[in-house]
Amino acid sequence: MKIRYFDHSATTPVDRRVLEKMLPYFSENFGNPSAIYSLGKLNKEIININRTKIARMLNCKANEIYFTSCGSESDNLIIKGIAYANRSRGRHIITTSIEHPAVLNTCKTLEKNGFIVTYLRPRENGIIDINDVIRNIRRGTILISVMFANNEIGTIQPIEEIGKIAKKYHIYFHTDAVQAIGNVRIDVKKMNIDALSMSSHKFYGPKGVGVAYINEDVQFSRIQDGGHQENDKRAGTENVPGIVGTATALEIATNDIEQNNYYIKRLRDYFISQVKTKIPNIRINGDMIKRLPGNANISFYGIDGKGLVEELDKVGICVSSGSACSAGLINPSHVLLSIGVPNNLARSSLRVTLGKGNTIEDIDYLVENLEKIVQKKKS
Repeated sequence: MKIRYFDHSATTPVDRRVLEKMLPYFSENFGNPSAIYSLGKLNKEIININRTKIARMLNCKANEIYFTSCGSESDNLIIKGIAYANRSRGRHIITTSIEHPAVLNTCKTLEKNGFIVTYLRPRENGIIDINDVIRNIRRGTILISVMFANNEIGTIQPIEEIGKIAKKYHIYFHTDAVQAIGNVRIDVKKMNIDALSMSSHKFYGPKGVGVAYINEDVQFSRIQDGGHQENDKRAGTENVPGIVGTATALEIATNDIEQNNYYIKRLRDYFISQVKTKIPNIRINGDMIKRLPGNANISFYGIDGKGLVEELDKVGICVSSGSACSAGLINPSHVLLSIGVPNNLARSSLRVTLGKGNTIEDIDYLVENLEKIVQKKKS
C-alpha cells in the first residue's frame, strides 16, 4: 500500500540533496570538532562555514548562531537563558496561550522560579492583537516571546510589528520560528527579532538538529553544564553531519520558497474546496489569509478527530489531529480552545499539512477516503 503523507508540520523527509551533503561526515570526515589534530580542525572549520551560511540567510552575524539538538532545546536555551541573566532588571515575560509546549512548559518552569508570565489570548482568527501586547507591558518586562507561525492552525503573527514594540520599550523579543522557516522569508534585523528558534527537520533537513539565533547584544546564560562548545553557551559535541544538512536544507528552502509556496498553496486551496463541497458541517480553524501555505485545520461536527486519524491510517494516509508533540494526549487542542472553538468541536479537528512532494492525485485520494469515513461514522 502506498503511503500518502500529509503531516509536514510534524516532520519532513530529508531532501536527497541534503543527505548527499551529509554522508561524508558520518564515516570519512568524522573527527570531533574539539580535537586539535587536523581531522578535528577540518570539522570545526566546516561548522563555522555552515554557521556563516545560516547567518547570511537570516541577515545576522555568524557568532549569533548557536547549534542545538532541536527547536525545543533552542526555546529553552533562549527563554531560560534570557530570564536568568536578566532577572535583576525584572521578572515579567509576555507570551501567548497558543505557543508550542516547548515555550509554554518552559514558561511554567520559570513561574515556579519566581517569574511572572502573561499569556495573551489571540482573536478568533488565531492572530494576536498588537494592542494586547502594548497593554501588558509593565515595569520589569524583560522578554516577549511570540511564535512566528502556529504549528496547529498555521496562523502567522504580526512579528515585525511586535518587534518594533519590543525595541521601543527596550524589551528582548524572541520568536519560535520552527514552522515559519522555509515558508516565510525572515530578516531578523528588519523584523527587530533578538532571538529565534528553528528545527532542521521541519524544512527537509535531518532530525536532531536545532538552531538558536541570539543577537550578540542580548545577555543570556547557559542552562546546561558540560564542555565549552558553541562559544561556551551550549555544551555537547557538535553534530557535524546534522549541521551540514541543516545549512544545506535551509539554503534549498530559501532559494525555492516562492515556487514551493505557490504550488503548495494551490494544493491546500484545492483540498479545502473539495472538502467543503463533499463533506457538510465542517469548520475551518484559523485565518485563511495570514496562514502558512500548506496548513488546513478542519473540524468535523460530530466526529472524533483521533478516530479519523486512525481510520485514514488504515488506507495509507498520514494526517494529524493536532501537534505531534501532544499526539498521545486525549485532551482537546489548547490552540483551538484558545481561539474559542468549543470543546467537542476541538476534539473533532484534523490537521492536514502539505509539502512539496504532494500531488493533486494525493489530495483526491485523501478527500475520497475522508468522505467515506465521515459518512460511515455518521451513519
